[in-house]
Amino acid sequence: MSRIGRLPITVPASVDVSIVGREITVTGPKGTLGRALHPDMRVVHEGSTITVERPSEAKHHKQLHGLTRTLVANMVTGVTDGYRKSLEITGVGYRAVKVGQKLQLSLGYSHLIEIDPPAGIAFEVESPIRLTVVGIDKELVGQLAAKIRASRKPEPYKGKGVHYLGETIRRKAGKAGKIGGKK
Repeated sequence: MSRIGRLPITVPASVDVSIVGREITVTGPKGTLGRALHPDMRVVHEGSTITVERPSEAKHHKQLHGLTRTLVANMVTGVTDGYRKSLEITGVGYRAVKVGQKLQLSLGYSHLIEIDPPAGIAFEVESPIRLTVVGIDKELVGQLAAKIRASRKPEPYKGKGVHYLGETIRRKAGKAGKIGGKK
């Protein structure tokens, strides 16, 4: 049996869960999330716990079992605590500014990069070189953080670009130069 899929999900008292058919809606202090689940998976809400059951031992069902349980657990965590993804900008003249709700990035291009946050997502700019993507949907927070990072990926020689906070960038040695070689 799936180690992840069989774990029960504890639902806090401040969270309301409704399951109608294959649609699950989770409402909490930070907002509401909804998702359509796979028709083969069965989600059971009893008291303050949610369990996910699979119909058979087929490999496909085993894979869906853990996935479904994780998706529902992420929804419950999102509406209670929310998710944060921090990014750091390295490079001379590279900076981030919040203009209204939009994020404006200056990353060495001839133009500024403006990113509009989707519904339920907010940007926090702690300093010109550090920003955070905040929201209740884990998938959307990660996707938007990856989009920001992709606007100028860190290069391997000096490490200039946008990277996740705590991310290790593999560095390369630069040119060795002409040392006693051919003319």
